[in-house]
Amino acid sequence: MVPPRTLLRSGAALLLVSAVAVVALMPGPRSRPPMARRTDRRPNIVFVLTDDLSWDLLRFMPHVRQLQRDGMTFRQFMVSDSLCCSSRATIFTGEFPHDTHVLSNTPPYGGYYAFHAAGAQRRSVAISLQRSGYRTALFGKYLNGYQPFREGEDPGWSEWLGSSYAYDGFGYEESDNGQPTIAGYRPRDYVTNALARHALRFIRGSAGRGPFFAEIATYAPHAPFTPAPRDRSMFRHLRLPRGGAFDAPSSAPPAWLGHRPPLRRDQIAHLQRIFRERARSVLDVDRMIGRLRAALRATGVARNTYIVFSSDNGFHLGQHRLTDGKRTAFDSDIRVPLIVAGPGVARHRATSAMTGTVDLAPTFEDWARLHIDRGRDGRSLAPLLGGRRPRHWRRALLIEHTDDAVRPGDPDAQGWAEGKPDSYTALRTRHMTYVEYANGDREFYDRRPDPYELHNRAAQLSPARRARLSAALARYRGCHGASDCFAAGFSAPSRRHT
Repeated sequence: MVPPRTLLRSGAALLLVSAVAVVALMPGPRSRPPMARRTDRRPNIVFVLTDDLSWDLLRFMPHVRQLQRDGMTFRQFMVSDSLCCSSRATIFTGEFPHDTHVLSNTPPYGGYYAFHAAGAQRRSVAISLQRSGYRTALFGKYLNGYQPFREGEDPGWSEWLGSSYAYDGFGYEESDNGQPTIAGYRPRDYVTNALARHALRFIRGSAGRGPFFAEIATYAPHAPFTPAPRDRSMFRHLRLPRGGAFDAPSSAPPAWLGHRPPLRRDQIAHLQRIFRERARSVLDVDRMIGRLRAALRATGVARNTYIVFSSDNGFHLGQHRLTDGKRTAFDSDIRVPLIVAGPGVARHRATSAMTGTVDLAPTFEDWARLHIDRGRDGRSLAPLLGGRRPRHWRRALLIEHTDDAVRPGDPDAQGWAEGKPDSYTALRTRHMTYVEYANGDREFYDRRPDPYELHNRAAQLSPARRARLSAALARYRGCHGASDCFAAGFSAPSRRHT
């Protein structure tokens, strides 16, 4: 007969073995890439990407202006397309729209659908960073058409808080590491505030554990320009900027622009309201940047962290007698702020080198000390950050825009009043803009005598000059990969050669 104590011990052992077996069969936590060694001293990267932000809003952002004093401002930084999804696809991949094949915001040629259909998500810089040991995180807006309750999360991200259509600021859907949730309507649920909390948690949890990359993609200041509750009463008497292009007629305009009548009083009042709301909506973005920088200092990683601030495209408000919108090749829409601070970056400096969203992914890989993917069309900005301009740098950048049908669900749909240009490709240099439209129209602006791009002089170009510009643009829009695209930009005619 087996003693009772032995039976108890045998039973306990059996229970223990059974428990271990059950645990072994249970699904484990979400897989993570192997953590980088604590001795990995590669720099961290914090990337704040705003939505539809224009240069005229920086004066309401003291933390961003401090970032300018602490780092470098790129004054000729161009988007690949002045439209959300095609621009963001370029940011993730370092490829022009003709290589990402993301040409608009909605299927079949745009949005999240096209991003996946073309396999562009597999070329995201997040994947190369994560594979090399970076902890990677995306908080906020991803691509139009992304559905948190259906799609979950894309590869390359260690942490994911992807949201869908959070432009109203409250009551939006999001995927929190694959767990679908719906935000509430309390002040703390305001989307910019919520993104800040998650980003701060990620920074504090990652500091000292190896390098990390965090993209915080805000919805501000996109329409409907929802400010944080605390900011709703700000700027009640703020005046709408009226620069040289505001309500100004254009000479020899392309067909889509035409000879427009002056803006009506009600339209100007509408633009005034929008500008105040846009200014209010960036206040919480600015506070978030202050909080992020404070957290980096508190965790002891500030000196080894690059902070990057930019926008997916610009925005026009009354320029060229257009109301509110984007999509055009005008300066207001394609030239956006890029501000970078971090290790080795010259302080309180600015550069006018031709740079663009196509350069961000190669820059991030360069900072991570990776072999830059030569399939990317852009070039690392690292050589510019010390304050000196390399002898061999591109003279021009390519902008591509595809006109698409107005489809339900596109938050960037525009009509005649806002401006709906035909499909075009454009060549932008420091001093001139050349545009070719699919319908045969042409634009040429020499921005030294005509900084507001009001006088289209394409018809006045000599046949030889026009041929050089057209050939340079054709080469650029057909380029593929870093060497080919950089050569196209470097060999493009400068002002004195056109």
